[in-house]
Amino acid sequence: MNNLWFSLAAIAAGVMLPLQAAMNATLAKALGSPIRAAAVSGCVVTLVLTLMTFISGRTLIRSETLSSLPWWAWCGGICGAVVLCATTAVTPRLGSAAMIALVIAGQVLASLALDQFSLFGLVQHSLDLRRGIAALLLILAAWLM
Repeated sequence: MNNLWFSLAAIAAGVMLPLQAAMNATLAKALGSPIRAAAVSGCVVTLVLTLMTFISGRTLIRSETLSSLPWWAWCGGICGAVVLCATTAVTPRLGSAAMIALVIAGQVLASLALDQFSLFGLVQHSLDLRRGIAALLLILAAWLM
């Protein structure tokens, strides 16, 4: 059941990405900049997640865990900013389907490296023939899109 829940959550995230990009593209047109639109979107993300944290009854940050974190654990927001800005800028020019296909290609390439070299604390998953073929097919699909 847990794998089903996580699979559905991943599908929901996949559905949200092109919706977010389309909405942010409209916002960027009105604000005159994909960076401004991404900033507004990021503020909304922060407000929603902060509200969800308080509703869940948990504290926002536990001070005892802060000192044990590696420096790179704080950099996820940089990744989010790049995703917000890039998808906001790319979607109106290339279209939603092409943007998503290219994002998936980038995700596959980065994921293979993260898995192969067990980067950022991930468990190692070796690149084998099956995974290599799957990655090539996804990249080919992105190129065809």
